Amino acid sequence: MDANSILVILMFVTFIALLFTGYPIALVLGGVAMIFVLVGYLADIYLGTWTGLDFLTAGMVVNRIYKLMDNWVLVAIPMFIFMGLMLDRSGIAEKMMSRMQNLFGPVRGGLAVAVTVIGIVLAASTGIIGASVVLLGLLSIPAMLKQGYSKALATGTVCGAGTLGILIPPSIMLVIMADQLGLSVGDLFMGAVVPGVILGSLYLIYIIGFCALNPKAAPLDPNRPPLRFKMVWDVFLTILPPGALILAVLGSIFMGITTPTEASGVGALGAIVLAVLNKRFNWKVLKEVSVAAFNTTGYIFGIFVGATCFAVVLRSLGGDEFIESALTGLPLGPYGVMIVILGTVFALGFFLDWIEITLIVLPLLAPAVLKLGIDINNYGVIDHAPLVWFAVLVAVSLQTSFLTPPVGFALFYLKGVAPKEIVLMDIYKGVVPFIILQLIGLIVVAIFPQLVIWLPAVAYGN
Repeated sequence: MDANSILVILMFVTFIALLFTGYPIALVLGGVAMIFVLVGYLADIYLGTWTGLDFLTAGMVVNRIYKLMDNWVLVAIPMFIFMGLMLDRSGIAEKMMSRMQNLFGPVRGGLAVAVTVIGIVLAASTGIIGASVVLLGLLSIPAMLKQGYSKALATGTVCGAGTLGILIPPSIMLVIMADQLGLSVGDLFMGAVVPGVILGSLYLIYIIGFCALNPKAAPLDPNRPPLRFKMVWDVFLTILPPGALILAVLGSIFMGITTPTEASGVGALGAIVLAVLNKRFNWKVLKEVSVAAFNTTGYIFGIFVGATCFAVVLRSLGGDEFIESALTGLPLGPYGVMIVILGTVFALGFFLDWIEITLIVLPLLAPAVLKLGIDINNYGVIDHAPLVWFAVLVAVSLQTSFLTPPVGFALFYLKGVAPKEIVLMDIYKGVVPFIILQLIGLIVVAIFPQLVIWLPAVAYGN
């Protein structure tokens, strides 16, 4: 093993070790990169190695950061964040919750079904995991506990439904993935729709089946009103405004009318309009949402800068070739290597946030995936179809990172707003079935790549 390979391994080990110190992840990434530039430079001088790291490498980092900030695709990130936060403040979710409770009241587990349906709608209109989990938790957990639902079912449903936004477009994770892999954002958005619907459907099937087999876990409300047509009409009217916004944003992208960046502006404006129509908009709300969007965007772009530094140094050491050769050299065949890759991503989700995995690990794995030579029917319209399929597989896998301890953010978002009688162990027990369902969804998408490629093919007229 040469000096560069040793430094690549040491970079990853140092990065993982420093994660547990509590320092901001952006500073850890950038700091490790700069430390290893110095280590490589000194090793070349005093040990006679040839790592290729010197002060010119640091200059390359500056150029890459400039290109990063000059990327118009990434402008969609703050816009989609603003759109999601404004929709959360618009009061639409509260209306949906109250009306869906009446509609699904006669169904055993109806509250959990309502939470999941609302989670799907929020996922397609907000994509902000923290806001969705907190909002669903505040609206539904007290009602489910009052009706006698088991704590595990109540908390698991909220966490599972709240995390759908990371996969169902418009997802900021898919925007970042597209940028890192050089793919079309529209292709990834369209590719993720069917897998997102599959996951949401698996949640609904599980909830209905579990509640039918365990009636005590989800008692029926004795005071539930009888089902009437007006309830269905009220739910339709409530879903119509966010549905129209989803159609305006995603439909304009899929039809080629707007770019994802332009569509994000449409979404932000539409969210303001909905807040105005619901009489939830004022200058205080605008200020609070804007500041929150700025803070979230700053956090993401801080990691972007740190990850850019890390990636430049790692690639200067030949880290991408090292990882590619290590993976393609495994005697497991193409699909065996894919299982190893997805298993690695799933395991990393226990310790790393999706942003670090997307920015650091995903670009390093992509070349190895292309070298596997997996043949996918792309209907003659999708460039790099295996890469689009792989990106969606990673997106499904990363959704589990929000539910797996110790870094599962959805668990702690919910714990922060849950009633006092909900302990962390209740949440842990509740999310296990939904992690299993996500893994089932991952297996389905892995076995049938056309689930990812079909919608882009339809959109392109094939």
